[in-house]
Amino acid sequence: MLLRRGCDIAAVSCPDKDDDKLRIGAVNARLPILPARLTASMVPDGLDIIIAAHCHSFLSAATRRRAELGALGFHPSLLPRHRGRSAVEWAIRMREPITGGTVYWMNDTVDGGPIAAQDWCHIPPGTTARDLWRDELMPIGIRLFSQVLDLAENGRVVADPQDTALATWEPAIDGVPPLWRPDSPMLGSSRFQVIHREEARFHALHAS
Repeated sequence: MLLRRGCDIAAVSCPDKDDDKLRIGAVNARLPILPARLTASMVPDGLDIIIAAHCHSFLSAATRRRAELGALGFHPSLLPRHRGRSAVEWAIRMREPITGGTVYWMNDTVDGGPIAAQDWCHIPPGTTARDLWRDELMPIGIRLFSQVLDLAENGRVVADPQDTALATWEPAIDGVPPLWRPDSPMLGSSRFQVIHREEARFHALHAS
């Protein structure tokens, strides 16, 4: 999606495995590759934004500050519900009829940063976490990233604080390793104008 948009991708941070799909894509696109465990010293200069599409490492404040807008992450739930690394599995285990995806601005709270965009989907009976990710949540994530970038390219950033009273946290399951935290609100002074979701919708309606 980023390549199709014509984005200037400074580097790709991904696992050091020959069969990793992100690494394969980066190699095929002849992009510089950085380790998956990203620290501030590794991040190139002059970035507008860090896109953390499927990130299992904590990005420290020092790392996020290397980009003007900070780090934009995707979480496969309707945040603030189901924070944590097994959000898809827990939504299915709890027999919830719907779930969704959230693109949010990473901060020092894991999965707790301001929301940039959200969308929802049904959870079909009998579906697996793998199927739900592939068929619904991954496409939602790509679509939401594109939506947020559309706004950012016009100098606007949506950042709605999460309601902590509604937040839930579920533990990782199936032997998922602990979140890696290296060298431990990015939307401060910038050329981008920070706006809230309702105002963004107002702008979109009047633009149409």
